[in-house]
Amino acid sequence: MQMKCRKKLLSHILCTVLIVAMALFTTGCNGKNKDEVETTSKKETKVEAEQQMKVLGEGSTKFDFTVVDKEGSKTEFEVHTDKKTVGEALVELKLIEGEDSEYGLFVKKVNGIAADYDKDGMYWAFYINGEYAMSGVDSTEIKEGQSYSFKMEKS
Repeated sequence: MQMKCRKKLLSHILCTVLIVAMALFTTGCNGKNKDEVETTSKKETKVEAEQQMKVLGEGSTKFDFTVVDKEGSKTEFEVHTDKKTVGEALVELKLIEGEDSEYGLFVKKVNGIAADYDKDGMYWAFYINGEYAMSGVDSTEIKEGQSYSFKMEKS
């Protein structure tokens, strides 16, 4: 009787080990080796990133433009233009709207999203290469390799 129990227990353990081994082997590889799985994953991530970045405009100069709304959601663009300033390029593509003031263009809407300073203290802050810009968008000359962004902020 004790021999029967041992054989039964050994049989259950062996079956469990085989099932676990099969599960690990089939779910881990899917017919590909580790390098193939990582390469495929990196390619898919790159394609997803490129699909998320919208390419706008035509022209010989290109720059990256990012919009960050009040929730922190980012929308990225690759802008192509022949305009001289960032403001001219973004206005032409209808990415920004605003009012002229004694200090230049006061941007009120970016990518269709309005900021109302008088209502809730929110405004669009202009950044160059991640640094708060010391010039207005309409007076900032486009420089190849630089990135520009507008972030909605509260004063």
